[in-house]
Formats: sequence, C-alpha cells, structure tokens
Amino acid sequence: MSWWRVWPKLAATGASATVSASATGAWATGMTGPRPVVLSGPSGAGKSTLLKKLFQEFGNIFGFSVSHTTRNPRPGEENGKDYHFVTREEMQRDIDAGEFIEHAEFSGNMYGTSKAAVQAVQAMNRICVLDIDLQGVRNIKKTELQPIYISIQAPSLDILEKRLRDRKTETEESLQKRLTAAAADMESSKEPNLFDLIIINDDLDEAYLMLRKVLAEEIKKAQQPNDL
Repeated sequence: MSWWRVWPKLAATGASATVSASATGAWATGMTGPRPVVLSGPSGAGKSTLLKKLFQEFGNIFGFSVSHTTRNPRPGEENGKDYHFVTREEMQRDIDAGEFIEHAEFSGNMYGTSKAAVQAVQAMNRICVLDIDLQGVRNIKKTELQPIYISIQAPSLDILEKRLRDRKTETEESLQKRLTAAAADMESSKEPNLFDLIIINDDLDEAYLMLRKVLAEEIKKAQQPNDL
C-alpha cells in the first residue's frame, strides 16, 4: 500500500489530505492564480507515470515546464516536449545571462528550468509542473517562486534498482550512479520542511489518488474563469 509522510506544512486525517493555509496562500509577490508544483524524486520512483496520469485527467489544467538538458535524447524522446536538448555552451550562456530559475549537473550532463518555461505555463492560467532533482529543489527554495514541493519515492532501493534494470536503458555504470544518487535522495527527502508531501509509490493507483487530493485546491483555482 502506498503511504505518505506529513511534514508541518500538511495536515492529514484518515484518507484525506489538505494543504495548510501557509502552503496555499499568496505564493509569490505580485503573482496570482494556482501555485506551481515541484515534483522530485529519483529516476524509477514513478514521477513520469504519475505525471502522465495527471495530464490525462486534467490536460487543460496542468502545464509541464519543459526542462533543458545537455544529454542526448533517449529513444522516443522529442525535443521541446520531453526536454529542450541543447549544447553545454548554449545552456551555460543562458545560465550566465540569468535565464534559469535553477540548474544542476548530474552524471556529466546539465539540467535546468528556465524562467521562460514557467512563464509560458502561467500565462495560460495553468498549474506549472516542474520535474526536478533534489539539487534543483534546494535552488528553487532560494528564489521567490513558492511552489508546492512533493517528493515521489520508491518503497526501497532494491525495488528502485529492479525498476531501473527492467527499463534496459542504463549501462551498469550509469545505473550505479543513479542508485547512489537515489540513496542520497531518499535520505535527504526526510529533512523537515524540505517537502510539503512525500509519497512512497508502491501502488500506482493509491499514489495517484494521494497526489490528486493534495493538489485539489490548486486544481479548483485553475478551473475558475480568469476574467477578473
């Protein structure tokens, strides 16, 4: 059964979940509408699958912030949809120009979220979803952006390893790097006040129900006419 940890910003009773007033109030000076959502967790935890279900049910409510990366595309990935695939030189130039909210380097590749990617989603009065790593979470906490922080974790490192091996997309070297990073991610996610919610994803349907409930208030905001 999927379960969830609750930190001070969240309150839970039984099977229900609500975001506290401090987590749902005005989320940034001069900004209105639904708050952005940061989804974080190691590769194999199930973030992409949960996001897919969220977009299938609320396709006109959520907008995905497409990250930039310097890594090569994987089979089936599309430029501008899964990632903005750029060169290291191009990405470093835009970072130096202050065009990124956060950026990090993992396994020799750069990843980051540009201001333009978030603004494009907000302009449509949609909930902007940012899929970023732990380093990116810490970087965003230093900015004026005040999203809802959600961590998705696998039940154990052994289960995570099995999921990654079943993908057959990793070399043994890259797999070990991901597992090392995942172990650190799992431990760091327990840090008080780093995340508003931690979902342990060992049952996809239950994990999705928890995610949906905690975002219910922001979904309601986004469904309201933006004509004021």
